Amino acid sequence: MAPRTRAEALSRERIVEAAVGLLDTAGERGLTFKTLTERLATGPGAIYWHVPNKGALLDAATASVIAGALAVEATGSPLREIRALALGLFDAVDRHPWLPPQLAAQLSRSPWGSVTPRIFESIGQRVSALDVPETTWFTATSALVHYIFGAAGQNAANSRVAGVDRAEFLHAAADAWEGLDPAEFPFLRSIAGDARDHDDREQFLTGLDLILAGMTGAGGSRRP
Repeated sequence: MAPRTRAEALSRERIVEAAVGLLDTAGERGLTFKTLTERLATGPGAIYWHVPNKGALLDAATASVIAGALAVEATGSPLREIRALALGLFDAVDRHPWLPPQLAAQLSRSPWGSVTPRIFESIGQRVSALDVPETTWFTATSALVHYIFGAAGQNAANSRVAGVDRAEFLHAAADAWEGLDPAEFPFLRSIAGDARDHDDREQFLTGLDLILAGMTGAGGSRRP
């Protein structure tokens, strides 16, 4: 096999892949062009040839991870595909702790950029294939996007509380809820056992299914 040329060896894809690896292990502060050149065993000029600055590199890393999460198999069922998209995004946020703030920044700062349109298009195409009025497509898709990233981001934050074991934390919270005044907190006491032993992914999917059932069962909740 012929050796790769320098251009082939240091493609934009390799740079982005290395950047994602650094972000996963060291966070945004740990991603510098110096650390990236060390990991790729190259000079900064070779990287700048492909990516002009750190902002562009963060955008490219975010786009790469999201593209992978959105690559779901066509099944012919919009509901199954929405669930697959949601789980892919949920798992991507869980695996990449740096992702939520980058997504939040892109969703609010540049909704016309490369990431936001792909997320809304992927979910929106499936929403439009459901029995949902066209007048509610934007609201329904927005509700799904906000739920997915809100729940996924909160789950990721909970799982990374420094020095806290998740199971111990949930048991402590459930015990505290069970000890509340039953007259003032009857609801929290009633769900304490579920909170103690719940599965995060299953809870996420149950919430998603509730939203989808409301959208489809109520015909998109058409307002007068």
